[in-house]
Amino acid sequence: MRRLILATLVLVGAGCAQPSTDNSILQSRIDSLQSKLDNAYAPGLGEFMMGIQEHHAKLWFAGTSGNWKLAAFETGEIKETLDDVRKYCTDRPEITQLPMIDPALDSVNAAIGRQHVAGFKSAFVLLTSTCNNCHLATKHEFNVIQIPVTPPITNQVYTPPVGKATPDKR
Repeated sequence: MRRLILATLVLVGAGCAQPSTDNSILQSRIDSLQSKLDNAYAPGLGEFMMGIQEHHAKLWFAGTSGNWKLAAFETGEIKETLDDVRKYCTDRPEITQLPMIDPALDSVNAAIGRQHVAGFKSAFVLLTSTCNNCHLATKHEFNVIQIPVTPPITNQVYTPPVGKATPDKR
């Protein structure tokens, strides 16, 4: 009986032991994957900001044309890009200032929801001013944003589709 117990313990112990080569292979794979992650392309803060700037301009032309669906879409794109900034630019101190934009975006969304061009323009001015205040706070005062004077994308129609225009609501 002792021999049987001893033999069982030896077999169980041998079955539990993994060759050290398996560990070294796994560690090599982990190191390789980590190296790939470390060297993977990730957009920089400036690239994200250029995308936001384009959506900011498109938002202006959509909102002032009464294309509320497009305006809501562009606001969503700005928020989505800001979420990406928070996710991919964690090493940048500037992201601590991002929450300042939320009330301005909320004002724009409220004006879009009311489908009110004058209210939209006022909220958009606040949004633009908030962008510039963030740039000041993050020592990027040389990046001054303004209300756009020409559409950033000239092959896009900013007015609502024919028959889909909505009156300016108060």
